[in-house]
Amino acid sequence: MHSSSLFSFGARYPVITCRVSPPTSTPVVSLPLPSSSSESLACALQCPHFQSCSGCTQEFNLQRPSVVDEASGFFKRYGVEDFTFDSCRLWGWRCRAKLAVRGTSDNALIGLYQEGTHTVVDIPECKAHHPNINAAIELLREGIKVFDVVPFDEDQGTGDLRYVQMAVTTHSTSLRAPERYKNGKVQVSLVWNSRNEKSYNADKLQALSSYLWRKGGPNCKFHLIHSVWANFQTSTNNIIFGNRWRHLLGERDFWEHVGGIDISLDPSSFGQANTRAFDSLLWKLHKYVPGGSSVADLYAGAGVIGLSLATSRKCRQEHRLLTSVKCIEVNKEARLSFEKTIQRLPNSLDCSITWHHADASVNPLSWIIGTDVVVVDPPRRGLDASLRQILESVPSIEKRMRSSLQSSSLNAKEEKRPWILRARELSVQVDNKLTPEENNNNLPQKLIYISCGWESFKEDCKSLLSSRAWELEKAHGFNFFPGTDSIEVLAIFKRRVVMKKKKKSGIKKVGIKKVRAK
Repeated sequence: MHSSSLFSFGARYPVITCRVSPPTSTPVVSLPLPSSSSESLACALQCPHFQSCSGCTQEFNLQRPSVVDEASGFFKRYGVEDFTFDSCRLWGWRCRAKLAVRGTSDNALIGLYQEGTHTVVDIPECKAHHPNINAAIELLREGIKVFDVVPFDEDQGTGDLRYVQMAVTTHSTSLRAPERYKNGKVQVSLVWNSRNEKSYNADKLQALSSYLWRKGGPNCKFHLIHSVWANFQTSTNNIIFGNRWRHLLGERDFWEHVGGIDISLDPSSFGQANTRAFDSLLWKLHKYVPGGSSVADLYAGAGVIGLSLATSRKCRQEHRLLTSVKCIEVNKEARLSFEKTIQRLPNSLDCSITWHHADASVNPLSWIIGTDVVVVDPPRRGLDASLRQILESVPSIEKRMRSSLQSSSLNAKEEKRPWILRARELSVQVDNKLTPEENNNNLPQKLIYISCGWESFKEDCKSLLSSRAWELEKAHGFNFFPGTDSIEVLAIFKRRVVMKKKKKSGIKKVGIKKVRAK
């Protein structure tokens, strides 16, 4: 296939209208279930790889997975009557994919494992992938054949190419906004079965990467390839990436625009697969954070959520911006992406912004103290038990702090702890303002929970509510993975108001009766 034919895939991806959110900051909510079989078929996956591939599990009604009804009933039991669900983009939504490479150089299999096996299913016409990912995969398949690149053999531990990660950036300011998504460029990361670029098969790596750039780079009729990276991995376990990366060709920095900000993502950084759905969630999130708040963003990654809040106009009340945002992340690799992202923030921000390399589950009180709003975006397993316990104990902790009047000594004691000292040494601060936790000992009045694991969220939610520290205020669902029975949840909790008991009158009813009896 020549570069001019790379986008013959376009004919396989017709545009179908079926409650898909437009590319605006305000998501469109779809609530009703399909009322007819024709509507169900119109929103069908229609993918030739369905059932053989483990990626998708729902073939019909992509706009409303069955879990939405369960979620609606769950939230209604806890007082949220107006649960909403944004169906988002239904096809071509996946902008980030990690795929195994197996088979032979003449017949490379590039795709996902069959359910419960390590047998790779080739998925050249995946309907979930952004079409440009499929185009880049076909170009890669050509290069594998031309240069006799040997796909990885798990049983023998031999071969050249183990996995590939394809990531699409749709942020191209040189194009009109409606054209940016379909013209997204693909960052290709080749996971090479060697220790480094000087290993015996390095010549094939160089030849393959040069072929991708020559056939899909900026000098082609259609510029498909954003950049080519190599990751070196020789481990026998199931971990995809090794620790050694090398930038080979193209642009080094990968930028995307979500939630009102430009974000930088390295190949090793976590990035949302569904860029547009994540953007819709962030814009919805903005309105629940009042201006003048100090925010702690836990499980922050590169700090996208916290930084998006810091720049949002909706987080202002009478021109008051957020006073501070602190991002806590256990993966130290995310620091570089954070540092690049903050360089593109508006110069007018009067807000203290910090990023800390730390585990939010270790002494979590030290991270939420001095904040008004806590945002959590935990992995699929849900909140760490230590953090959930602290959140459930916020009222009692606050009461003890007020009664003992020892809050200042509490901060001084925490600062001497080694994990706090290490986090501060590895932190990044945008300006020199004092962060609020150094000036006060407020505890959060609002908790914003972003969940990708529905089952773990239900358990966390029930636990938080049963503690009587929090009550559920709002909940919204987002279709991050059309074709699966999953849901991304944005849940807003506020501190429960405890009504004070009225003092009883000093006159006893019994005494009154006695007087009357006389």
